[in-house]
Amino acid sequence: MAINCGIVGLPNIGKTTIFSALTSTVTETVNYLFSTVNPNIGIVDVPDTRLAKLSDIFKPKKTIPASVEFVDIAGLVKGASRGEGLGNQFLSRIREVGVIAHIVRCFENPDILHINNKIDPASDIETINIELALADLDTLAKRRERAEKNLKNPAEKKITELVLSVLDKIEPLLQDGRPVRQAALNDEEKAAVYDCHFITAKPQLYVCNVDEDGIKSFTSNGIGNDFIKAVKKQAEAEGSEAVCICGKFEAELSDIKDPNEKLAFLEELGLKESGLSALIHSAYKLLGLQTFFTTGEDECRAWTIHIGDTAPKAARAIHTDFERGFIKAEVYSCDDIFQYGSEAKIKTAGKMRLEGKEYIVRDGDVMFFKFNL
Repeated sequence: MAINCGIVGLPNIGKTTIFSALTSTVTETVNYLFSTVNPNIGIVDVPDTRLAKLSDIFKPKKTIPASVEFVDIAGLVKGASRGEGLGNQFLSRIREVGVIAHIVRCFENPDILHINNKIDPASDIETINIELALADLDTLAKRRERAEKNLKNPAEKKITELVLSVLDKIEPLLQDGRPVRQAALNDEEKAAVYDCHFITAKPQLYVCNVDEDGIKSFTSNGIGNDFIKAVKKQAEAEGSEAVCICGKFEAELSDIKDPNEKLAFLEELGLKESGLSALIHSAYKLLGLQTFFTTGEDECRAWTIHIGDTAPKAARAIHTDFERGFIKAEVYSCDDIFQYGSEAKIKTAGKMRLEGKEYIVRDGDVMFFKFNL
């Protein structure tokens, strides 16, 4: 399952700097507005120490981690929904991503311009969220117009009435500057307006862009400065996630190749994981995702699936034939092999299981699928 994350925010708040640090990509980072005209795209491995441990045990020819695609979308300004800045062009890019990482500046530096000449995370967040809601209102109006015309078609009347009822639920939220994702829609209702591709229906997490003092204050008390507190308050109100990232530290960390040196670097800062790891883990949580593994002499690989997926659906992540011809799956936990050291010992201990079509895959499962076509 491919995951793509769009990085959005006001112009000149450090989006491209963070993108470059997270993806180890050299991109244009300059101190003026709209420096990112075309979106930068970078694909990064999902950090997972379990996969590294599995590779140490199996010594495969290849180790393939799960991956996330990051898309650095140019800054949005007030009026973007009406075409201000390069609004319409940028908003269309956001519709293509699966989850939104909203970057918010949480540090003061007189040498780095801010579009509003002041650091106010709550105001910055409101500006972006309102523009996204306004863009969705425009989409809603066009969809409503099309649906009302379809009411005249008896064959389309039932589904059209459902579409209109869903739009009636969504519209007051958007008019209030609130996102579509806060609407209490069931699966049928979501499917009815799926073709709208509402931007604010996408999961959104917040990224506090902090300087060195900011990350140190966060690690020292687990709360951070007043700017970070404001972002966390907004995230909590939305039932979302907030992480802190210092671009400078992430860039330094990405230059370190030795895992032990990386760990020492993080410990020195008082961090349990890198900003990249924190961001990806938060995205997984918001999207309801988890990881299972396949192992062997040829390769050890991490696969991304939804929490609650059955064994056949997990098999589909590898190939549709695996799902169609699914018979059984040999399953054990990666913790089992870390404890026992080999599959033979796992079998002897009775930890190897044969699971059928109803089995709900768990995070960290190691699976071998048996199928027949």
